[in-house]
Amino acid sequence: MADAQRLFYNARYDAAAASALDLRAADPDDLASYELRTSALLFRLKATLAGAADKDEAFKLCDPCQPVMTAFLNDIARGQALARDRLAVDPGDETALFFLGKLDLNYVWLQLGTLGRRTGWNEYREARRSLQTVLRRNPQHVRARVAHAWIEYIVDTEMPFGSKWLLGGGNRRRALSTVQESAVADTDFFSHVEATFALWDLQVRHKTMSAAVDTARLIARDFPDNPEVTRFLQRHAALQ
Repeated sequence: MADAQRLFYNARYDAAAASALDLRAADPDDLASYELRTSALLFRLKATLAGAADKDEAFKLCDPCQPVMTAFLNDIARGQALARDRLAVDPGDETALFFLGKLDLNYVWLQLGTLGRRTGWNEYREARRSLQTVLRRNPQHVRARVAHAWIEYIVDTEMPFGSKWLLGGGNRRRALSTVQESAVADTDFFSHVEATFALWDLQVRHKTMSAAVDTARLIARDFPDNPEVTRFLQRHAALQ
């Protein structure tokens, strides 16, 4: 799993997805492998469609995207079913709650962020409930805190004002503060990495570029082969 995660955070999404699939062959009930593989496939599609003015139309014209989307949707469905089956037996299963929320969010982010489609609201509501349940029971769950912060940020920044309350509300400043705290929390390495990447992304979105550069430099120490981080730092250096 650590090798697959390192591939993912070095932006080697195809290799990360393949590695996660190998992990599942050894343990078909491993929810973490479903979450990592769908994340890698999501970022693969995101990278392919980056820069397209009409992402939904670009996707329809993208032949290589079709098998990636099929694999993504199949893994989302299987992972969700596995998590829901576990919760039917034990509604307090924190691992199942967390990964169900993350799988749901991967689906929502694909539809809303990557393809620009206003759909996935059932998955959104389930994700929010699942993550809030985890955080009520374990307020220091770093990965759940980061995932929930993303919900708050996207709702506050991307949703029309009149619909925000229907989605449970959002607060971009609170989201940024939560991710900042999570990035320095005492946790395992890859939970820390996930929080730090999230912080970098939010800082870029929030246009706090000096802070984003500092965070990108921290990331580059652990992941010097990540081309996205390298390009960001090179663009910043060229502007100095």
